[in-house]
Amino acid sequence: MTEIATIEKPAQHGATTRLIDIVFPGDTNHHGTLFAGTGLALMDRVAFIAATRFGRTPFVTASCERIDFRQPARIGHIVEFTARPVKAGRRSLAVEVEMVAETIIGRQRHTCTRGIFHMVAIPEGEDAASYVLPELLTEETPDPSDAVTMVEIVFPDQANSAGRMFGGEAIAYMTKAAFVAASRYCGKLVVLASSKRIDFARAIEIGEIVEAQASVERVGRSSMSIQTKLCSENLLTGERHITATGHFTMVAVDKDHRPAPIRDPAEAFSLEKGGA
Repeated sequence: MTEIATIEKPAQHGATTRLIDIVFPGDTNHHGTLFAGTGLALMDRVAFIAATRFGRTPFVTASCERIDFRQPARIGHIVEFTARPVKAGRRSLAVEVEMVAETIIGRQRHTCTRGIFHMVAIPEGEDAASYVLPELLTEETPDPSDAVTMVEIVFPDQANSAGRMFGGEAIAYMTKAAFVAASRYCGKLVVLASSKRIDFARAIEIGEIVEAQASVERVGRSSMSIQTKLCSENLLTGERHITATGHFTMVAVDKDHRPAPIRDPAEAFSLEKGGA
């Protein structure tokens, strides 16, 4: 492993948590749309992550309500789940979750559903009897950024016999973040052309959160260099580490899978001349 600075700033208390995925054929019905159960499972997962980040104790789902499906997510769509705590009691926490689908080509977004998940803290240890949730504070306005940030939990089937996440699984997650960042930037289908370098600094344990951050670093005619960082976070302590860093080269392609210019010639000429 490469020795790099690994201590990362803790996640903001009560901040919005984002889980991003892509709809593949195995997750869809015969209409080519995402199974509602799969969507609900991902909504519950991001609600659990948001709740655990808030209370730093184990949580279970007590109930969910006001979940109305408005539009479906189809094969190839990017689906983004956002969760934020909206009401805190002594040990119960209401988390609002929204699911949005986004087309890769053209970046058209629509809300699929939203709802409230009621999570209950199940504290453990000597102080369990006296445990209460912290006060819910107003979320600070995040700095505007085009960077993609997405979270997930490491499950046992993603780990080796030592209980640590496979390097390939980590790379796959970083690549997915790079794909989302690149496709959102250019509004076109993109493919991975190469990986310049990936450095691992720390192992990731089962049950930890992984958070991938990807941003466009350089842009060519049809290629984009994406800088990606993978952080791991202990669910109960909030301790965060930079686990891996990497650079990926993504190439925009057309319907024939040939390299396509990221901007059309007229737009590029306008930008070079200082136009809008």
